[in-house]
Amino acid sequence: MSGQFAPGFTTQEHEITCDHLPVQGTIPPWLSGSLLRNGPAQFAVGQQAYRHWFDGLAMLHRFSFHNGAVSYANKFLQSPNYKKARETGQISYSEFATDPCRSMFKRLASAFSPDEPGSNANVNISKIGESFVALTETPLPIEFNPQTLETMGVLHYADKLAGQTTTAHPHYDAQRKMGVNSLTNFSAKSSYSVYGIKDGETKRTIIGSIPVQEPGYMHSFAMTERYVILVEYPLVVNPLSMLTSGKPFIANYHWKPERGSRFLVIRKSDGELVATYTSEAFFSFHHINAFEQGGDLLVDIAAYPDASLIRQLYMDNLLGPQGGDLAHGEYRRYRLPEGGSTTHYEVLSEESIELPRINYEHNNGQPYRFAYGVSQRKDRPDDFLNQLVKVDVATHSTSIVFEEGMYPGEPVFVVAPDATSEDAGVVLSIVLDAKKGASFLLVLDAASFTELARAEVPQHVPFGFHGIYTRK
Repeated sequence: MSGQFAPGFTTQEHEITCDHLPVQGTIPPWLSGSLLRNGPAQFAVGQQAYRHWFDGLAMLHRFSFHNGAVSYANKFLQSPNYKKARETGQISYSEFATDPCRSMFKRLASAFSPDEPGSNANVNISKIGESFVALTETPLPIEFNPQTLETMGVLHYADKLAGQTTTAHPHYDAQRKMGVNSLTNFSAKSSYSVYGIKDGETKRTIIGSIPVQEPGYMHSFAMTERYVILVEYPLVVNPLSMLTSGKPFIANYHWKPERGSRFLVIRKSDGELVATYTSEAFFSFHHINAFEQGGDLLVDIAAYPDASLIRQLYMDNLLGPQGGDLAHGEYRRYRLPEGGSTTHYEVLSEESIELPRINYEHNNGQPYRFAYGVSQRKDRPDDFLNQLVKVDVATHSTSIVFEEGMYPGEPVFVVAPDATSEDAGVVLSIVLDAKKGASFLLVLDAASFTELARAEVPQHVPFGFHGIYTRK
């Protein structure tokens, strides 16, 4: 079993355009738009290999739908990191867990020089103003054309907010018509800042800011109708020692479970930190959803007891004898009681969950019933993420889609135009067929969680992270 998913971590060099993919089954005719995906696709430069799944050079993928037909295209994101790698034939920028072993002088020079910014934006896709952008945890989004996938260049914000890391999972506040994200500034007086970007603009405006001595690593955050909730796990860093350590980014963080985790609740209307809750130590990459219930806040998270998953996702572990022996993320619901200072959780599914998605348009920040994600079968501890799950949080029941030798990616929910229920629509997931060494796009009926169709790609799509569906 171990290693049959290895093609998902193999470089894909070929950029192709296919006007018509072979389709098995029937794709709903109302599905008219494009699924845009992002993820690493080049795992070595010359003789140097990237050390971690999160480090590979970014590639964009586009699946477009029209009258039941599907087209496909893929293209490398022409990021500063990618262009420098092609120019020099070597890794030139420090990544999440890979360092190019530059001299201390060059490392310090690049840290303080605004002329050499790097951004291997391989994590997510979003919109800023009218622009489609690829995102990572460096606050340098890279604009691209969603029709051609051509890179337009780094999108520069119309402000001068200080910060070195952000989350790759911005939220959208439909009521206020603005995007929301957080920004961490490392300095002698570090801080977490929450900011908003109004529709059509590229200027970030601070909503609220919180001082912090040792910033925690945060990949995502939660948002309700009135609040932003930052969860600070005890994976923390000393900002001043990070500059001179000589280590890649994540190697500077240390797990300090005695700190526990903190839930920081910031009111969007005035930026005030209105409450802080503490819990047991745990770690997470992805929030699922959050909403208000009476005076309480409910925060749903794909949670782990510690941060060992980061180590497990190094390439030598993934492709080693233990294969995909990964920690399993629990579907946890934390309740933050009104007037309280501690929080506890309940588990909402017996199955693990990662890369979670919901009916975002209608239910983000609101009460909801269904979530979709990838998971790993309990009887395959040496395998990788090999099944799709749909969790009904009302009944605590879970539906599963599993097929031997198939490895699905993040399930993206697309609501049907005439939807009368939360799960009326389809779920889209790129799946690696390990037996063929190629990938296909799986289309599921979201309500019944059964297959409608699959569109076959003539090559493998490396395991990616996130993306969006756009109707235009």
